[in-house]
Amino acid sequence: MKTQKLSIATVLILAFSIAITTMSKAEKPIRLAVARMSHGHISFILGRPDKGDFELVGVCDTNRVLTRNVKVRYELPAEIIYHNLEKMLDETKPEAVVAFGSIFDHLSVVEACAPRGIHVMVEKPLAVNMEHAKQMAELAEKHDIFLLTDYETSWYPTTAQSLKMVREDDFVGNLRKVVIHDGHRGPKEIGCDRFFLEWLTDPVLNGGGAIIDFGCYGANLMTALTNGQEAVSVTAVTRQFKPDVYPKVDDEATIIVSYPEAQCIIQASWNWPFSRKDMEIYGDEGYIYALNRSDIKFRGADVSSEVQKKITPDDIPVYEDPFAYFADVIHKKIVQPEYGLYSLKNNLEVVKILDAARESARTGRAVFFKK
Repeated sequence: MKTQKLSIATVLILAFSIAITTMSKAEKPIRLAVARMSHGHISFILGRPDKGDFELVGVCDTNRVLTRNVKVRYELPAEIIYHNLEKMLDETKPEAVVAFGSIFDHLSVVEACAPRGIHVMVEKPLAVNMEHAKQMAELAEKHDIFLLTDYETSWYPTTAQSLKMVREDDFVGNLRKVVIHDGHRGPKEIGCDRFFLEWLTDPVLNGGGAIIDFGCYGANLMTALTNGQEAVSVTAVTRQFKPDVYPKVDDEATIIVSYPEAQCIIQASWNWPFSRKDMEIYGDEGYIYALNRSDIKFRGADVSSEVQKKITPDDIPVYEDPFAYFADVIHKKIVQPEYGLYSLKNNLEVVKILDAARESARTGRAVFFKK
């Protein structure tokens, strides 16, 4: 009996040890590297407090002045600074990479990471055009990696609340019109540095000006709201109000995306006197107006007058930290909705809409999608 009890105890101890080891392995910090450093949003990751979910193992950029500036600013150890992406990946062996270079560079980052089995998150939008986007998607699928796209509006509690009210609660009824505003005074006017401006205002490296930089938000949100419904056509008008400041690209854009029974108007600007990111959603039974990340107004069929309230993460499940979302996707704690805001399918549709918008603005004609 004593031997039997000891055997059972041993089995229980071993089982407990295996469970603890498995859990610890699942929660082990993800080895993370940063590819390119010219994007002004790089502070989102390098200035992020250590939450124990990532271990920064390398940062890379070919521009030595930029790498030196970033090293000093964020007090990075010299041994994690690289000037060659492939060398960094092979020596530091990251499990995940975040891309903070030009939109044109996103393809080369995925080309380097995907065959090595490294998951990637890029800043919005996914790619400069559909040719790049398709190649990135094919690489991600072939090598079974996650490829996410990060937008500021994906972190907003009001975005999560709006999506829930439209898609789950059927609050507005049949979706009819969505009007989305995203913009500010202009990247130079708000103080973006020269490394960021060099590509952000370049028609090749960024794909365009405000039409890409801010037009992508509306396309991303509308694709999520419609659960990936394909657009019928895209019509766009761009303007260049500040050719002396932005000689190569547009600084103002209006994009109209038509759907079988709805319309989305995307207003993107580098000319507004103040920064804004807001969304108006109209259906045949109600409306929702997300004024910013926390304030929302709405009225529906069962609401006698307009309601205005603040929405916080206590009210609606939302990741206010995109890197925490990335970590949980990698750990498979969550499954991305098929047309969720970060998802590859959503962001392929975004690039498709932006491509059409650029073509429409160039030709002065609507672009219709073939069925």
